[in-house]
Amino acid sequence: MPDSLRITAAETDPELLTLPWSIPLEDWPASAIVKLPKGISRHIVRFSELSGQVIAVKETTAAMAQREYEMLGALAKLDVPCVRRVAVVAGRTAPDGTPLRAALVTAHLKFSMPYRALFTHALRPETATRLVDALALLLVRLHNVGFYWGDVSLSNTLFRRDAGAFAAYLVDAETGELHEDGLSDGQRAHDLDLARTNIAGEILDLAAHGRVEGGVDPVSVADGIVAAYHSLWGALHDPQSFSSREAWRITERVRQLNELGFDIDEMSIATDGDSSRVSIQPKVVDAGHHARRLIRLTGLDVEENQARRLLNDLDEFRLRSGRSEDEEELAAHEWLTQAFEPVVRAIPFELRAKLEPAEVYHQVLEHRWFLQEQRDASVPLAEVLTSYITEVLRHRRDEATIMGPLTETITQAITGPLSASPEPDWRDLV
Repeated sequence: MPDSLRITAAETDPELLTLPWSIPLEDWPASAIVKLPKGISRHIVRFSELSGQVIAVKETTAAMAQREYEMLGALAKLDVPCVRRVAVVAGRTAPDGTPLRAALVTAHLKFSMPYRALFTHALRPETATRLVDALALLLVRLHNVGFYWGDVSLSNTLFRRDAGAFAAYLVDAETGELHEDGLSDGQRAHDLDLARTNIAGEILDLAAHGRVEGGVDPVSVADGIVAAYHSLWGALHDPQSFSSREAWRITERVRQLNELGFDIDEMSIATDGDSSRVSIQPKVVDAGHHARRLIRLTGLDVEENQARRLLNDLDEFRLRSGRSEDEEELAAHEWLTQAFEPVVRAIPFELRAKLEPAEVYHQVLEHRWFLQEQRDASVPLAEVLTSYITEVLRHRRDEATIMGPLTETITQAITGPLSASPEPDWRDLV
């Protein structure tokens, strides 16, 4: 380890010292680089391997690397979806003594993809809508904990499949600010305006390169995040007033927020004696109602929509097995060992990098429904699995380790040329 090298990390991995820190990141040898697709970045970024996991290394100033490292740590404590920080490496020097830029190291999010890797030939309208909806939910979650992003875009986000939808994760927190007292309406509006402008530019860039299907209007897609954001924010924070005879609306409001993935910390209820009306204002805490219930019952740590789908299957399993609600934990153990794990174990070893287990289980359930609708009859699980593996899963790319063009430096503007390296046609699987 060179005397000048300084590493900041919560848990230092000795293998971190074996990376070629004395070489500028753009000149790292192929032996130190992992081939993964990445979004457009203003910085030089490389993927490498560290103790069996993929990491992303970004060159920046020492001050900015340290600031982003601390910001990612703060967001992780708030349970916000973001990449996991690993280390800051500063004090880098070349063999001739030339100072090199500091590096921020983060863990690559397994089974995640930049938005450009979610399709090959052309972006379809329904995919564009799902991406924007996922980004809107992420922005609401960030604003809900007082985080001002300052650079909202599809390029600064990673996406993971979530039971037919997408879950969005923040990648770049360089421009972010965390405000303990919450954000003003102006700060939220500015973030939202940045999101709309950047998304429109990103979709226009795709359109200029013939990678957008007919029917995808970049401006309409960008406007979609504004509508989705306001709808979500209103559902979380707008007060509601109703007759005191309609107290069931309180339960309905809680259920609606739970369906969006948010929990209620407390609820302010005020009554107006003269008009016999009740006003409620929920205090919403972070998302993850279904995910937390599933991990409590089964230990499975999955995305929110996946958790909702798996919990529905678990509840159906409990009813079929005759277990009461008081036996929920016992039923959950039986479901895990008799339903979930057998399906996961049935996937051939060489196909297990295609999708994460929770998404595979969700897709098997969907495939079973499709076959039964098609035949108008019940289909044995063994037949469903065989059909799913041979007709669907075997033709997917490996999303645990998506291989793409060599991670060369991407420094062009948003309208710059795209790589034209050949890839399989996955568009119908998105």
